[in-house]
Amino acid sequence: MEITEHLEALHCEGSLLANAAAGTDLSAPVPTCPDWRLRDLLLHTGQVHRWATATVRDGHRSRMDADGERAAWGPEPDDAELVDWFRAGHSALVTTLAAAPADLDCWTVLPTTGPLAFWARRQAHETAVHRFDADAAAGTEGPAVGPALARDGIDELLRGFMTLSRGRVRSDRPRTVLVRATDGDGGEGPGSWLLTVSREPLTVELADDAPAADLTLTGPARDLYLLLWNRLPPDAGRVARSGDRSLLDLWRETAVIG
Repeated sequence: MEITEHLEALHCEGSLLANAAAGTDLSAPVPTCPDWRLRDLLLHTGQVHRWATATVRDGHRSRMDADGERAAWGPEPDDAELVDWFRAGHSALVTTLAAAPADLDCWTVLPTTGPLAFWARRQAHETAVHRFDADAAAGTEGPAVGPALARDGIDELLRGFMTLSRGRVRSDRPRTVLVRATDGDGGEGPGSWLLTVSREPLTVELADDAPAADLTLTGPARDLYLLLWNRLPPDAGRVARSGDRSLLDLWRETAVIG
């Protein structure tokens, strides 16, 4: 996906999130994040937006320390102000990324071809996943993300976060998982990924030739996206699975982004 497409997704998903929150009691539980109420979700996402904005705007070359993060967040709003506070931070993030130079130089969480591409992509998916959480708190299911964005988000999760050395998806013996999206076409990004789980950090290869695996997960990209982000129950019936179910249980227990 192009940076402009990520920014469009960020704008859309943030607006949907705010609208879901505006029509819901902020004390509503978030079923997909059991420890949170809606206010916690809104505060977290708004703080992430402000943190990302400051990183890009100020060109931080390393991650901000705790004092820097608190300064970027600003005062914590009360419930009456929370939705408007979120909207303001989301708008500032979109504006900052849209105005950033192509050769932006700042810190990133993951290795990347460029900081601007990284931050546009990361914040689009941060916001899209939490928009689903806000919909869950509101008791609704909003518009599904399109195949291109879903595939891109799966790729960021699998080949980015999950392959880091601190990743916890490990197994005493090597086992494989094939993730295969059934929608979209070759122009919409990768469609199949082969994961190898072992004692070492997870390895992921693009696997359009669909090799055999110990566990195969097949379904629309939007549902695989939610399943792999642990937002969709495995028994929801929207993703077909064949093979070793224990690997999916292992994923749900250890595939955590902190």
